[in-house]
Amino acid sequence: MQVAISDKRSVKPLNFKVKNTDRNIGTKLAGEIAFLHGNHGLEGPDGEPKIEVNLDGSAGQSFGTFLCGGIKLTLTGEANDYVGKGMCGGEIIIRPPANTHPRFQTHENSILGNTVMYGATGGRLFASGRGGERFCVRNSGGTAVVEGIGDHGCEYMTNGLVVVLGSFGKNFGAGMSGGTAYLLDEEGMFEKLHNPEMIRGGQLTAPEDIKLVQSLIYQHLEKTDSPRAKGILDRWDHFLPLFVKVIAKVEPVALPDEEEPAAVDLNVRAETSGATI
Repeated sequence: MQVAISDKRSVKPLNFKVKNTDRNIGTKLAGEIAFLHGNHGLEGPDGEPKIEVNLDGSAGQSFGTFLCGGIKLTLTGEANDYVGKGMCGGEIIIRPPANTHPRFQTHENSILGNTVMYGATGGRLFASGRGGERFCVRNSGGTAVVEGIGDHGCEYMTNGLVVVLGSFGKNFGAGMSGGTAYLLDEEGMFEKLHNPEMIRGGQLTAPEDIKLVQSLIYQHLEKTDSPRAKGILDRWDHFLPLFVKVIAKVEPVALPDEEEPAAVDLNVRAETSGATI
């Protein structure tokens, strides 16, 4: 493996069994790649990974943390907290075993834990199941598709893209100053569950938004074989009006060096203040 990394060779898929005491899977591998070639130095011409690792079982804490470009981790089973923490590239796919009961509903069952993609700056996650609390907290560039989340989703998010194909908990978007989230709000709970101080939501109507969400759901289906994704795509006309696009009320403005800050609109300040860390 060391020679393959140093020479930037493609590695045939590696297969391993894992258990919940196996922590930080993929982190040392990403560190070695980043040390030798930078965060994206092992990606192919079209961004495809040169190293694929297939895992089966229950992954321990911090699965795929600090993952870099050029690595694809596919887990059949489940993962604990901090999946994809600080990841800057690469791809994480989590899906249930193929022999699950026909009545098993992925969007009603958890497949990964809390604080997923904390502080991620890039990379992608596709999870065929629900995530826990504080999903994509401080996300600043990662893309995630998941089938439900707990409380405090997208807390302090500054950039990136999140698609939630299931229910979500309270205090969604607290302190969120950038990025975009698309929520499938079947129960019409967005107005009651989101934190209104810094975000706003609206129906999915722009053609570019519709195309983007549909494309990500197709990718989610392809990578995870998710029955939830297939059901949504098969009844797209029914589900499309149920999506809510969530963005920050006020986009941050970068000031040139040595320029005096502009006067602050007190009304805007009133709308955007009050978040606590």
